Amino acid sequence: MSGFREPGFADRQKAALEARKNLLNKFKSQPGQDDPGVAARRAEREAIAAKRAEIKSAREAEKAEHRRREEEAAAAEAARIAREAEETSAKLAELEAEQKAKRDARYAARKAKGKRK
Repeated sequence: MSGFREPGFADRQKAALEARKNLLNKFKSQPGQDDPGVAARRAEREAIAAKRAEIKSAREAEKAEHRRREEEAAAAEAARIAREAEETSAKLAELEAEQKAKRDARYAARKAKGKRK
């Protein structure tokens, strides 16, 4: 059995040249832009991209609709809270007025009682 022979400069140069030739041949053997297979794959990719864009726009429209519904619900909730606060303040004002009227009536009764003596 012979030992390992270290490649010399000429061997390395020849190997590099062969590698470049193989790479060039591989590139040249690929089908061009006008090849029907390439055109079919390109059309398929474009159709997939169009479908993705359509799905994305539908999803964005759905998100916008969902956001709009949430905003409407939030606005309705805010209006309900404001209405309840207004009703509460009106009831409170009515209660205060009623208490003041009772207080004034008691005061007037005490004054009238004091004048009778």
